[in-house]
Amino acid sequence: MYAIALNVAPIFTLILIGWLLARTGLLKPSVGDGLGEFVFKIALPVLIFRTLVEADFNGLSPFRLWGSYFFGVAVTWTTGHLIATRIFGRDATMGVIAGISASFANNVFIGLPLVGNIVGHDGLVPLSILLAVHLPIMMITGTILMENAKFKLEGGTKRPVSAILRQVGRNLVTNPLVIAMASGVAVNFVELPMTTIGSTVLAQIAGIAGPAALIALGMSLTRYSISGNVGLSGVMTLLKLILMPAAVWLGAHGLGLSPTWALALVLTSCLPTGINSWLLATRFNTGQPLAASTITMSTATGILSVSFWAWLLT
Repeated sequence: MYAIALNVAPIFTLILIGWLLARTGLLKPSVGDGLGEFVFKIALPVLIFRTLVEADFNGLSPFRLWGSYFFGVAVTWTTGHLIATRIFGRDATMGVIAGISASFANNVFIGLPLVGNIVGHDGLVPLSILLAVHLPIMMITGTILMENAKFKLEGGTKRPVSAILRQVGRNLVTNPLVIAMASGVAVNFVELPMTTIGSTVLAQIAGIAGPAALIALGMSLTRYSISGNVGLSGVMTLLKLILMPAAVWLGAHGLGLSPTWALALVLTSCLPTGINSWLLATRFNTGQPLAASTITMSTATGILSVSFWAWLLT
């Protein structure tokens, strides 16, 4: 367990460094924004592209992988929603924010460097495949559920599902992570050779993706705080760090995923809550304190959950 914790600690130490850099004013918030944009648009897409170009897809099917992970999402989201509405007495819109806060893992900025560090290159393949569908499925589901909940509570007009799908589809066409995944799979499929210079440049950019992503995330966390709904946020944090990885493990075991793929999925599912839960809350002006508090709590305690699950499965 101690050896596992030492392997996980650098990940969260880099997040802490980023937070301290922004919190103390040593670096301006605009620096963090710029670094985060570089990571999202350049460094992480290069890492995903390089991983998939070199991957061996013989006999691999993404459907069992997606089924395993989203089984865990469905169990956790539903549980979070029911706890928020039935036990804490919140309305359906808060139930949606509670559900997505409990089940939306930060598998881009933390997941890629963490899985690469603990599982290695073979673990990045399933995570890259997951990232191709994770954001659209989570945001489409959250948007549809939130619009339905608001319509029932407030009335007014409700956008048709087709309009939501078109909007998300337009966003995906220009999403750097999706472009990187599609390009990587295409290059792998046609077996396009890479030049020595090209391979070296890609390797160097991919090498800085993890540390840069973690520092950028840490700097962004200064915008979130434990600002309300402490009890409910604490429960959602427990669901995120304990229930979701357990449900994903059950899904992976039931669908017969390889130990490497199962480990990669469980590790990314036990990560802290991603900021997209707060973005959804902000978009609908509902539950921002709940989402922000869950992000902060789960990030502050995430090292414990990641260390535990890594120790349990390795």
